[in-house]
Amino acid sequence: MASNGAPKASSSVDISYPVNRPAGPSKWTPELDAQLRAREAANIQTRNPYAVPIEFYPRGRRSLSGIAVRAFCLGGAAILGFVLTAFLAYHGSRLWRPWLFLGTLSIFHFLEFYTTAAYNTPIAYVSSFLLTNGDQYRIAHSMALVETCLTSYFFPGWQARVHYPVTLALGVVMIVVGQTVRSIAMAQAGTNFNHTVQSRKNEGHELVTSGMYAYFRHPSYFGFFWWGIGTQVMLGNTICLLAYAGVLWYFFMKRITHEEKHLINFFGEEYQAYRARTRVWIPFI
Repeated sequence: MASNGAPKASSSVDISYPVNRPAGPSKWTPELDAQLRAREAANIQTRNPYAVPIEFYPRGRRSLSGIAVRAFCLGGAAILGFVLTAFLAYHGSRLWRPWLFLGTLSIFHFLEFYTTAAYNTPIAYVSSFLLTNGDQYRIAHSMALVETCLTSYFFPGWQARVHYPVTLALGVVMIVVGQTVRSIAMAQAGTNFNHTVQSRKNEGHELVTSGMYAYFRHPSYFGFFWWGIGTQVMLGNTICLLAYAGVLWYFFMKRITHEEKHLINFFGEEYQAYRARTRVWIPFI
């Protein structure tokens, strides 16, 4: 070693401690040392550009693991539901109905998240699956399952008399139409769509009047209303059909009335003119 503590010119001693330097036989100089130390200090003080926000970690509102688990479970439930539907129907059991309902629900909840993530990415959260959609929502679907299980198992003759193949076909058509209209409307609205009513106009919020919105004033509500009723027609439920129709109608009547007050505040005469030339296509709304 030289008396000043620096390596000899011919030496290729690694000086990566206490700082890192590029690999190679570079000659040590005070200038090189200063550059290396400045670079290391900058790396320590600068935020890692690849750092993952905490909301993407488990239990965060955008938890990647939470999204993966829910998508996996919904996919598995859909496959299980449709496979058992076909198996039980083929063997003459009327208990295929609950499994068809499970498959239909799984597709709906998956598409809620997928459409949001694909076309309205800034608000794609774990909650966008709508699996935590309130106690009333869970109770309604639970009662529908109970009714179809009871009638299928204990009263198969009565169910056969009131539930014809054409009724089943009608229910399936209502489900497909409702789901299609809702998903397309969410995609066409893009960042202008939200699962909750907005009381403040966000920056960039525009009134969408093309596509589905040229024919339906609230196409996502139209879609869910007829989708929900279609599930009960498909299942052959009588009590829940009446309950779904009444509850959904009241819910959307209140929600649309409330939401349109805000939309008039946001867009003024433009929305009033749009409302005058379009319909909701939900009876008496």
